[in-house]
Amino acid sequence: MKNVLFALLLAPVLALAAPSSDELLQLDARWNEYRLKGDAKALAPLLADDWMLTHSDGKVEYKTGYLAKLGTGSRINTSITNEDVKVRRYGDMAVITGASVQSGIGDGKPFSGKFRFTRVWIHRDGQWLMTTSHSSRFP
Repeated sequence: MKNVLFALLLAPVLALAAPSSDELLQLDARWNEYRLKGDAKALAPLLADDWMLTHSDGKVEYKTGYLAKLGTGSRINTSITNEDVKVRRYGDMAVITGASVQSGIGDGKPFSGKFRFTRVWIHRDGQWLMTTSHSSRFP
């Protein structure tokens, strides 16, 4: 009984401390904003040290390499528009999914298309960090 009472009293405090879905969506939107600006320095703190990106063509990139490309301009995003974005929370983890229409230049070649994405965020040391991003091209 004491545990139930304690949990009931603690729930409102935890609810205030945890970010809402809107706050997570804003954080996720910064991911796109910083990519559009080519701002690797601003993007770096959003990514876990072991962050991994799986591109729609199956290529995998890790934080250091991705940020280096973004910072040198060898990867340029010219347009990113997301739709059907949803947040699902699981304690200190969040999964954000949606569709994204993008265009830009990567490795000297233009790219564009509509992609389905999944991004995993974890709450670690008082901040949210993206650990994984994956995209699949719409047929």
